[in-house]
Amino acid sequence: MDLEQLKADRGKKVPAPLPIPEDVLCERYERTFTAAVNDVLRERGLLGQVLPAGIMPLRDHMRVCGIAFTVKGSKNLTLESEMEQRARMLEEIGTGSVVVWDTSGDDESAQWGEIMTMASKRRGCRGAIVDGGVRDTDKVLEQDFPVFCKYRTSNGMLGRFRMIGWQQPVQIGGVFIYPGDVVFGDIDGVIVVPRELAYEVLLKAEHVKENEKAIKQMVLDGLTPTEVVRKGGYF
Repeated sequence: MDLEQLKADRGKKVPAPLPIPEDVLCERYERTFTAAVNDVLRERGLLGQVLPAGIMPLRDHMRVCGIAFTVKGSKNLTLESEMEQRARMLEEIGTGSVVVWDTSGDDESAQWGEIMTMASKRRGCRGAIVDGGVRDTDKVLEQDFPVFCKYRTSNGMLGRFRMIGWQQPVQIGGVFIYPGDVVFGDIDGVIVVPRELAYEVLLKAEHVKENEKAIKQMVLDGLTPTEVVRKGGYF
């Protein structure tokens, strides 16, 4: 085993520079759709970039793209300094980020709620993706803030769950997420784009979106599926 290589692969990465501003990149991603991004990643041989199917938006219309701000935690009964730790994490959230929670498979607690939404919005956060729970759901929805989660519950974290750290590599399902990666969610779930590929993937996803307009027009024009495929279309 090459332990040093494994350490390098799992360690923190310095976010690579992008050819366009992060906010512009994310806004352009939000004008595409996750299926197009998925198809582009598949062409690169990246077949495992989608978060588990149970992580879905609180409302079907919600969509968000942002720069991953990762949080890691697990079930834990310890109470000491928990709120202070949570406050420090919130104060480090940057503009344009999406908070991504790796909960170690928690099935009991809400890692997100009304006040955390308020605080993160003030920091310029674009949304939250939680491999766990949300509470105060009606109050979160009132804030027009995209949230993706597995479940809803009235259980707070305190005395049940605790953060281990933040802005470190995390894993949700089989997907590794590094701080600075691009995360994009819509009605079909959440996909993670490695930062170093984010601009290239965006350009190709935009092309897929435009190309599908022509394919849909072929169908509307009455071409048979075989004729559509012969002309370069797909289904």
